Amino acid sequence: MENKRVMLAVVLSLAVLLGWNFLFPTPKNVQQPTQATTTEAPAEAKPGPVAAPIGTLSAFAPTPGRMVTVKTPLYTAVFNSLGGVLDSFALSEYRQTIAADSPLVNLVSDLSRQKAPLGLLINGQPTWQAAKWSLEGGDLNLAAGQSGALTFVGQLGDLRIERTLTFTASNYLFDEKLALINASDAPVSLKVATALAVEKLSEKSESYNVTKVAYYNDSGLHTVTDIKDLEQGVLAETGVKWASVESNYFIMAAVALETGYLAKAKFEDGVYRVAMEKDAVAVTAGSRLELPSAYYLGAKETAYLAKAPGNLAASVDYGWFDFIAKPLLILLDFLHGYVGNYGVAIILLTIIIKIVFWPLTHKSYKSMDQLRKLQPLMAQIREKHKDDRQKMNEEMMRLYKTYKVNPAGGCLPMVVQIPVFIGLYQALLNAIELRHAPFIAHVPFTDIVWLADLSVKDPFYVTPIVMGATMFLQQKMTPAPGDPTQAKIMLALPIVFTFMFLNFPSGLVVYWLVNNVLSIAQQWRLMSKSSKA
Repeated sequence: MENKRVMLAVVLSLAVLLGWNFLFPTPKNVQQPTQATTTEAPAEAKPGPVAAPIGTLSAFAPTPGRMVTVKTPLYTAVFNSLGGVLDSFALSEYRQTIAADSPLVNLVSDLSRQKAPLGLLINGQPTWQAAKWSLEGGDLNLAAGQSGALTFVGQLGDLRIERTLTFTASNYLFDEKLALINASDAPVSLKVATALAVEKLSEKSESYNVTKVAYYNDSGLHTVTDIKDLEQGVLAETGVKWASVESNYFIMAAVALETGYLAKAKFEDGVYRVAMEKDAVAVTAGSRLELPSAYYLGAKETAYLAKAPGNLAASVDYGWFDFIAKPLLILLDFLHGYVGNYGVAIILLTIIIKIVFWPLTHKSYKSMDQLRKLQPLMAQIREKHKDDRQKMNEEMMRLYKTYKVNPAGGCLPMVVQIPVFIGLYQALLNAIELRHAPFIAHVPFTDIVWLADLSVKDPFYVTPIVMGATMFLQQKMTPAPGDPTQAKIMLALPIVFTFMFLNFPSGLVVYWLVNNVLSIAQQWRLMSKSSKA
């Protein structure tokens, strides 16, 4: 009885953990401007800036607005010379669908463009509208190892604004040196903010992959997914290092390279807006003050995020078992390097995990097999003492002691494995490597698209249904609980899991299916040996 209760608790706990993720899916050092073929070490966040005398300020000559393009191997960005507002940011290595002619993923949509992504606000004024602007530099086409810069120069009353954006070909990260020049005879105190705007980074149908707001401060990573909260507005005031709009696979982040920033976020008119803001920026009369910052717009690839300042790599969050998920994902990538197919790599990884836990699983199945042999005696005890539960439990414990059977022996080894299962689950759920990665691209001997994208559900639900069948077979091979209610719950679990997995990414379903098949094989082998003995 105790064994069944422990087993039931384990399985239900696993179901709750997976179900929660399904229903409620759940934050650097920056490169300084460089020459075309050199790269310097990233910079850490520093204390606030100090104003310096400006000397003679050159005359300002505004120019008509135009578009300027920055092209690198990773993206093509288009900026409006009126304030440096983003007009487009297309990722060269990612398409919207698996179709070869599908448009590239563009982080700036028609709707979000109206909210002026990367726009600079001073004292609440949108400088792209309130100031006059000119552009220093032109289109950039950066090859590997190269860097380049654009400077957007604006005039807002007696305040000169210089936004110098420096790009490198080797990363989604680019930095900004914002210079504020006070040409008046009086000091000014400014509120300076740069805002990002994103319509969405995931589809509404992807319940396991939601667009969310995140920020990272001295207390760690914080995420906000509830639209009602975002409609009211979110404010983070202490020690903010970065703020972003992100999904499992893509991110737009603003990173502070100095202390004293706060983050604001809001969802309005169908657009997520995030701003990094610095209040009370003092610029004395006739002086120049510089505010450095950085931006990361692109894919959540750990190799690139690891080079970003402010611990932006924390945006890839695998939950409670992050320390397990990360090495498993590294191993998955290693296996993919040899087999060239992430579906096959998932199968190999599942086999490796199964081999590692073979002794524990063997012990678990052996204990369950011993209990299976005691089922007739246990049934007799339950029948004999059905009206006296205390006596029934005493007799059960005496039976376990007589035959040297640990009623929890079948469950405890499985409990040890649950963190690994959940860790791998989270890794596969958030791995951008699986996005548009094929396993079996077409139904064999046909042109019908099947498992052509491991990051989305099986279009024909074959794998989740087969997975549910393997769970049911496992249930039939496991000794049934004596309590009829528990037996019904255990029997219903394969149905619950099947429906839960119908819309899960097929990569996750493949992992769970292969794990079930291996477990059945191991359990059948042990039972076969036991029967012969």
